[in-house]
Amino acid sequence: METDGPGAKLQRKRPKYLNLIEIRQPLPAVISVLHRLSGVLLFFPGIPLLLYSLDVMVNSPQGYAQFQSLLTNPVLKGALVLSLWFFLHHFCAGIRYLALDLHYGDMLEQARFSSKVVLAAGIVLTLLIALLIW
Repeated sequence: METDGPGAKLQRKRPKYLNLIEIRQPLPAVISVLHRLSGVLLFFPGIPLLLYSLDVMVNSPQGYAQFQSLLTNPVLKGALVLSLWFFLHHFCAGIRYLALDLHYGDMLEQARFSSKVVLAAGIVLTLLIALLIW
């Protein structure tokens, strides 16, 4: 039995399946998701790997030489550049969010522009530092 009450019309307009992958998010939303993702990746494999590598380097001169020889591997250099992008993007987006908390750039056009600046700054800074380590 179908009723034509006020809620019946609302139920017919609701989507039955909402595919979040196909929805095109605006750039500030993408920057927000990347900020969260980079924070998680910096926290969990980032901190343990950083602490382990520091432990290997400071224990002995042989450990330092072994770690330095590992960094000549292009795959590890690529992973280092990727983790560097995680850090730089998280840093730049964090500054953006601090500014938004202080109500600087919270209008729509300013928020879109600052999102573009964060994305570009993270990529450009990563590429500049990657040139130094390659």
